[in-house]
Amino acid sequence: MLKFSAHEYPYASQRQSVFARKGMVATSQPLAAEAGIAMLRRGGNAVDAAIATAAALTVVEPTGCAIGGDAFALVWIRDKLYGLDASGHAPAALSSEVVKAAGHERLPVHGWLPVTVPGCPSAWAELSRRFGKLPFAELLQPAIELARDGFPVSPVVAHQWRIAFDEYQASREAFPELQAWFDTYLIDGQVPVAGQLFRNPAQAQTLAELAETQCESFYRGAIAERLASHAAATGGKLAAADLAGYLPRWVEPIKVNYRGYDVWEIPPAGQGLIALMTLKILEGFDFDHRDSKQTWHRQIEAMKLAYADGLHYITDPEHMRVLAEELLADDYCARRRALISEHAREPAHGDPRASGTVYIATADGEGNMVSFIQSAYHGFGSGVVLPDSGIALQNRGSEFSLNPEHSNYLLPGKKTFHTIIPGFLSKGGVAVGPFGVMGGYMQPQGHVQMVMNMVDFGLNPQAALDAPRWQWLGGQKVGIEQETSRDLSFALARCGHQVEVACDRTDYGRGQIIVRDAQTGVLCGGTEPRADSHIAVY
Repeated sequence: MLKFSAHEYPYASQRQSVFARKGMVATSQPLAAEAGIAMLRRGGNAVDAAIATAAALTVVEPTGCAIGGDAFALVWIRDKLYGLDASGHAPAALSSEVVKAAGHERLPVHGWLPVTVPGCPSAWAELSRRFGKLPFAELLQPAIELARDGFPVSPVVAHQWRIAFDEYQASREAFPELQAWFDTYLIDGQVPVAGQLFRNPAQAQTLAELAETQCESFYRGAIAERLASHAAATGGKLAAADLAGYLPRWVEPIKVNYRGYDVWEIPPAGQGLIALMTLKILEGFDFDHRDSKQTWHRQIEAMKLAYADGLHYITDPEHMRVLAEELLADDYCARRRALISEHAREPAHGDPRASGTVYIATADGEGNMVSFIQSAYHGFGSGVVLPDSGIALQNRGSEFSLNPEHSNYLLPGKKTFHTIIPGFLSKGGVAVGPFGVMGGYMQPQGHVQMVMNMVDFGLNPQAALDAPRWQWLGGQKVGIEQETSRDLSFALARCGHQVEVACDRTDYGRGQIIVRDAQTGVLCGGTEPRADSHIAVY
């Protein structure tokens, strides 16, 4: 199994990896992690813990996820990995013609137009139905109490709340349907600050109804009726039939073998394929050490090539022009690898047929593990909130293209290219553990860096998360965190990269990692220094 070196990054979080035996929950909010570990103490499993944590996160970190968002999961249970796709599709009444008729040249980020059918509640219910041990209503109780009784807002969430307020305020006149957001998420007209108690009694009532109906109300009940009525009254295209016809899908996870480890991702329309393509390209290189010009340059160039392909081809799998297997084929990845030289280059997609979220990692004492991710996409999402419900709706549809030649062209009922991706590691048919990095287009970039930090460079989970990160920003632009050495920054610039030093680490992903020792069952976890993160243990 993974063997860790003693390497640390003392300027990062000063945290050490956490160890436990009976259970572990790692996520971006302490109160949510504790909600999950409480389920393990009551006799639940890793799936129960993940659901309880996910529901609590919609309360305590509304800046990253919402009841009206999407979710994906990789579940290792009874020595097998399962994939769940709970992403939503475009409403039947939404088309490129409708968007253009509203005066837009591309999908906006705010308002009703980017709203797709939410899949998050269906993920909770489906995971519980298939793999959970505890009654579903019990899993949502901690979230209900947090929303009803209130919780102190944490520092990073307070910072993101202020950013969201400024963005919605700027769009308020153009999108009057945002008004309910201001009514729901402010205290006396002001953004909550760190340490301030925030209550959302309407969300508590919604969660109670979801608990009682196992989320059926959201799709085929009273909540669905309210959502459809509100959409019809305020210019939305989401209809009762869109909700009633929605079901999550169990999917076969995709993988590549990287230096003896199987790296697993959810298949398209998620962008996990990009992380796998990058690793497949990089496996053909030898790396001297983590913080070298050669390592960072090759990682960045491989990621650019994979993203060029991913953004060109990845969409709803029913509309993809190539198969994932073609993009991961040995000969094609070798051709892409051959394009990497000593100098940065503009990426372009190839032809394989030619000659930003919250993340949860859970584990229990029986060896079950869950990699779970959910998101409203941009912060709180579209800014559309169902009045008196605490349900914020995602803006995932903003990823659609209005160009009919593009793979991700908007069609009624189609799923869009999706950024949120859970990751999982195994070796020789034995689980190593879940990992993930939140943050839009940073996610596959974070996945590649996390895997290489552990597999290539022997960093333990906490050190793997603490280490400075890079981020491709498009074209020749590369962002690096300010903790990166100046010598490395200058070396990348000499290779032709346009280096931008970031002062805000929250833009570089927020991840969690749990690994399990196959012989002893001991769990080792790391948690993100760029968020208000916490590992709860049992």
